[in-house]
Amino acid sequence: MSTKRPSQLDHARRHFLGLAAATGARVAAMGIAASTILPSFSAQAHQGGNEQGENQGGNEQGGNSRHPCFLRGTSILTPTGEVRVEDIQIGDLVGTAHGRAMPVKWIGRTLYKRSGRSWNSDVVPIRISRHALDDRTPHRDLYLSPGHALFIDGDLILAKFLVNGISIVPAPPADGEAIEYFHVMLESHEVILAEGAPAESYLPGGGNHEHFTNFAEFARLYPDSLAMKPFAPVVGFESGRDHLKALLRLGMHPFEPVSDPYEPVHRAYERIAARAEQQVVAAG
Repeated sequence: MSTKRPSQLDHARRHFLGLAAATGARVAAMGIAASTILPSFSAQAHQGGNEQGENQGGNEQGGNSRHPCFLRGTSILTPTGEVRVEDIQIGDLVGTAHGRAMPVKWIGRTLYKRSGRSWNSDVVPIRISRHALDDRTPHRDLYLSPGHALFIDGDLILAKFLVNGISIVPAPPADGEAIEYFHVMLESHEVILAEGAPAESYLPGGGNHEHFTNFAEFARLYPDSLAMKPFAPVVGFESGRDHLKALLRLGMHPFEPVSDPYEPVHRAYERIAARAEQQVVAAG
């Protein structure tokens, strides 16, 4: 009987656990009884604001996970150095991945307050640890909303699909009461540098500005629809069901070559997870 090499086993284990971590919340939302094979994540985040423009983060609500934002305190590169995202104003210049500074057209803000005993997975920031992506990136811990995309290998990959439990993990707020996100819109969809890491700017469309606390400001500034071409393909699992299928498929046949439409996500995840494990071994 043939046996699998340890490297193959490690590859399948990392891949399976990564898919499980990112899939848990979606499974709960779909009502699929998978508690025996998936870690328990909280349910979807509520995205509808109340009269004060605050969103509730209790785990009883459902929400829109494609709501990309930077956590308060995140440093964004500008021509004069790094500036915290909450201090950036409309008209300020920010640096982009292609080296050209561009003026800010709008800053979206969202404040979440916890309404239950725990936070929802769509609200809890994802921490991209210092040097998680490579030897220089990010240069400090970076906190993004789960639906915010990083530019990796020519694609935009949502942070939640890169969670590996070591260098990229959900990170609930220390005070446990509020989470505030900010997003930066330029004249086109771009990649900007947050804590040195390439992350997307805001891509308006389909009324998604209404998820922000200051949506009325956006509507006043831009009464006509804005059309922006995505900077790069956004890759990932189109739905929780697609993600669950990929997880089950890998769990049942971890070593068989299969056609994988989500290869960019898996490839990035594998490389980053392997790097994290190597760092743990080196530190030990």
